[in-house]
Amino acid sequence: MVVALAMDWQELLFANWPVDPDIVDAHLPDALDVDTYDGNAWLSVVPFTNAAVRPRGLPTRLGVDLPELNLRTYVTCEDTPSVYFFSLDAEGVLGVLGARLFHHLPYYYARMTHRRSEGGASRFESRRLHPGARPVEFAATYELASERLDPEPDSLATFLTERYRFHTEAPDGTVRYSTIDHDPWPLYPANVRIDENTLFRANGFADPTGEPVHYYSPGVEITASASKRLEKQ
Repeated sequence: MVVALAMDWQELLFANWPVDPDIVDAHLPDALDVDTYDGNAWLSVVPFTNAAVRPRGLPTRLGVDLPELNLRTYVTCEDTPSVYFFSLDAEGVLGVLGARLFHHLPYYYARMTHRRSEGGASRFESRRLHPGARPVEFAATYELASERLDPEPDSLATFLTERYRFHTEAPDGTVRYSTIDHDPWPLYPANVRIDENTLFRANGFADPTGEPVHYYSPGVEITASASKRLEKQ
């Protein structure tokens, strides 16, 4: 039986690039529509630590910590705003296998490090080691740059972060979804240095040429429902 999960997403970078909607739409299942802001679709690279991952209802001390890196975009399904994950890399072998088998998520095993310096900067490095998968290398340093943002409901920051459903495509071609619940993201403008990033190419995209928009968040507590099959395929 697939269970709902609780976890803490910590020390996140939201690194976001505007792209042509037609480019993103070509990579989406037919049941999903690309979502746009000011005429642009967006591809986002999000490194963080997924901390204290556990079945909902268990105490935090029984959870496991999993550094994670994902590539995502923004979609609508039946008028509901959502995130669509192209890939998710994670450190733990058992966590990757469990996410693939029970939650139908496109996880890949990777060797990762995620450290925070005394000055407050996060250093995240990842190298995909999943058998048979396209290689991915990623390395970045990021930190908050100024005071906390207070995004308006119609702002780009809200569009890119405040979404409470995510979709994926299972190996059998069906579209799955889960709902999530959390407090609004505490967001800050971010200083970012990306030294290496092959996530786009590994997922069939050219490297975006648009100017990226970066946000940092110290994180929130998350609950996620069990994966469900989308009725309209």
